[in-house]
Amino acid sequence: MTEALLPSQPALTRIRVAVDAPQHSGLTGPLDYLSPAALAPGSLVRVPLGRREMLGIVWPGEPSADTDPALLRPILSTLDGLPPLSSAWCQLVEFAANYYQRSVGEVALSVLPPQLRELDGQKLKLRMKRATQLAAKHAPLPGDAPMPSVPTLSPAQAEVLAQLDALLAAPRERAAPPPVLLYGVTGSGKTEVYLRAAEHALKQGRQVLVLVPEINLTPQLEARFAERFVGHSLVSLHSGLTPAQRLRHWLSAHLGEADLVLGTRLAVFASMPRLGLIVVDEEHDPSYKQQDGARYSARDLAVYRAHLEKLPVILGSATPSLESWQRANEGRYKRLALPGRIGGGAMPRVRLFDMKMLPLTKGVTTALTAPLIQALRTRLERKEQSLIFLNRRGYAPVLHCGECNWKSDCPHCSAWRVFHKGDRTLRCHHCGFTERVPSACPTCGNQDIAPLGRGTERLEEQLAETFPEARVARIDADSTKHKGQLEAQLQAVHAGEVDILVGTQMITKGHDFRGITLVAAINPDGALFSSDFRAPERLFALLMQAGGRAGRDAEQAARSEMWVQTWHPEHSLYKALAKHDFEAFAQSQLAERESAGLPPYAHLALLRAEGRTAEAAKGFLDAASAYAQQLPEAQGVLIYPAIPMSVARVANVERMQMLVEADSRGALQRLLWHWMPELHALKREHKGLLRWAVDVDPLGI
Repeated sequence: MTEALLPSQPALTRIRVAVDAPQHSGLTGPLDYLSPAALAPGSLVRVPLGRREMLGIVWPGEPSADTDPALLRPILSTLDGLPPLSSAWCQLVEFAANYYQRSVGEVALSVLPPQLRELDGQKLKLRMKRATQLAAKHAPLPGDAPMPSVPTLSPAQAEVLAQLDALLAAPRERAAPPPVLLYGVTGSGKTEVYLRAAEHALKQGRQVLVLVPEINLTPQLEARFAERFVGHSLVSLHSGLTPAQRLRHWLSAHLGEADLVLGTRLAVFASMPRLGLIVVDEEHDPSYKQQDGARYSARDLAVYRAHLEKLPVILGSATPSLESWQRANEGRYKRLALPGRIGGGAMPRVRLFDMKMLPLTKGVTTALTAPLIQALRTRLERKEQSLIFLNRRGYAPVLHCGECNWKSDCPHCSAWRVFHKGDRTLRCHHCGFTERVPSACPTCGNQDIAPLGRGTERLEEQLAETFPEARVARIDADSTKHKGQLEAQLQAVHAGEVDILVGTQMITKGHDFRGITLVAAINPDGALFSSDFRAPERLFALLMQAGGRAGRDAEQAARSEMWVQTWHPEHSLYKALAKHDFEAFAQSQLAERESAGLPPYAHLALLRAEGRTAEAAKGFLDAASAYAQQLPEAQGVLIYPAIPMSVARVANVERMQMLVEADSRGALQRLLWHWMPELHALKREHKGLLRWAVDVDPLGI
């Protein structure tokens, strides 16, 4: 009787909402909720999940008609001030989630600014207003803008741009243009091509997305773009921003106010309603592959996004990835080349110094050979700069006792702790465990414990002793861990305040050092004999990039040199490097890969497991393998036995991996699709297992 007197409730609409459900829940797709009104796909809402309240995204598609409405929960509120995320953005996220075997909600919510989760509709409107005001403040009136100086294009650049302009001018209704692989030697003017292509897109009223592999390359590229595009709003997106900055920059892009977005791999998911061009600089770089959570490749997703939105994507590199090179060979990518340096400057002459020629004297240091010291001295006399590349930070890789053979191993990892002389510590670069250096050997008490091997810290010290008059600087992850240090040190190099620069791979990529005429690579041989089939490709790219820092000023190019101190000068990799012949190197590597059935001629996934014991991790992988072998989709797919990872124990966690190989991408995806639900169930059965993850198209094996 009472119920009849109650006012009638408004009819509720079913909607699908993507939420970031924990992986162990097994919820991979959007969930159904009730809403008082129909909401556009891409709208942000707050919803209950279990006992929590969380941010969700209204997802395209029809909700299930089978579920009883009485079992569905209503949404709590909407963030209605924000324009919905586009259907193309939702498609990109859904593709990434399916391909990399993660839930849609996890991918969608992890790529949005974290501060969005904390804001209600009112606070969000305030932030949007602030983002709009900042965009207006930073964009000067076109009448006040000084005209930037624009360099004259080389014939090769002009030819490349003519072809890019044709792609940019093509009507969007047609089929998607092919991805462009811009293959240009170091110093050939790829950045100028990006700038001109961006200018063309901006004139069409489009937005431009530029991806760089690492944060330390963002400020200098941002400065180049800001200098060229005065009057256009430019924002950056990377993990170095504060949460407030990241939200503000993301809002500028999403609202269409930012014309240019520069960022690291995360920026591939930037919401940009007027997107017209994507540029992926240094497309070969492994940093584009995410190493935790949804292990996506930003380069591959950039190509997919361009295909989805039918717009041009430029993949630029002096040493393209073999996958991209092969796609260009097959005609799937359009290859455009910049074969010469700007100003006609020569590439640095490569000198392979054979370390076997040195007299074999026990205890003699071989990091700086006598001929290299002489070459450095010559540069100092000429007031030119030199760069020494050693891809190992710290003072020495390990401390060693000559009496009992004790070494500074990490008690929590199957790795050595590195000796850092600056703060007298032994530090594990895997788990971070740090202790003071012992005054004597912990095993036998011998006080004469000595560093073995060499890191950048020790090399810097040796250079300072050898050349007391020289200004020596070091750039690596240790010397640049505080905010502003990297920018200050790079500025010092550009200003000519550094004579000899020592560093890891941080200094080999993308930097335009005009005064460097000598680059030396110290003992890079380790990668030649790595168990990882991609190690030679990475080493060649790294050495080509390092050599490319020399002779970027056309006047000094003729006398610029790259020294490689190696025990294997006859190796084919170094022979190709000496001729700057990437094409020959790529051809030989692709032939090896094809005969061995490796990418790009096969498709891989890694199933990784971490447990309290190696047995727990292996038990999970063995059970997973046994289940997969029974599936009909496993026909033609090879599942290798489980083995320990190269660093098998990190922070007292044992790590194992199992490789899955298929001839076709489709066969691999079909198996993974049917396999995943069982892996969630297996996790509950194996109590010693801590975590498991699937890595599709893994880079490190």
